[in-house]
Amino acid sequence: MADNIADVRVLPCTDSKYIRPFRIHYKQDGIDKTWDYMKVYNSVIILIFNVTRKVFIMVKQFRPAVYAARVEVENGRIDTTKFPGSLGMTFELCAGLVDKSGSIEQLAKQEILEECGYDVKVECLERITSTRNVGTSGSLQTLYYVEVTDEMKVAAGGGLTEEGEMIEVIELPLKDTKHFIMDESIPKPPNLQFAFMWFYANKAKNHEN
Repeated sequence: MADNIADVRVLPCTDSKYIRPFRIHYKQDGIDKTWDYMKVYNSVIILIFNVTRKVFIMVKQFRPAVYAARVEVENGRIDTTKFPGSLGMTFELCAGLVDKSGSIEQLAKQEILEECGYDVKVECLERITSTRNVGTSGSLQTLYYVEVTDEMKVAAGGGLTEEGEMIEVIELPLKDTKHFIMDESIPKPPNLQFAFMWFYANKAKNHEN
């Protein structure tokens, strides 16, 4: 199971291919200021709606940062008998880093196939908007919407095992989404809530029956 977490250690991060920490010194209106930030990859996320069965296609996976934020660290270790891996499981939209060559739409298509198992056409991807992380990284995240059918399901999904991905594909019925996005007991990022609200404002009327 993806939440079977053990032997958790928390160590300083001195070298990473995903993040690079920096400290900025600057003057604002003549006042000296300092801010810490991380250089990270931009990303793409996709809201996927299966019109055959009126369900959203999402992913569930273990997020170490979420887990670490919810538990206690003692002497650089986390006791998984007290803090099970389920505390780090999150519900998210299909997403990926913009760390490969090619258009962002091509990357979105690739992530949909790898994570969720649907083969979509690039031209069917509808760009919604982009946002920036304003606190720690300033990275750009671009949100897309795509509609799929059962016939477009060509693989199981679950991510790339060679990259260590352990992703569970989740189907959320349209009728349950309003409760889902407001349920604080379900760990999820704010971009997921925004995407669903966009759907209700722009697409839901097309799928009411």
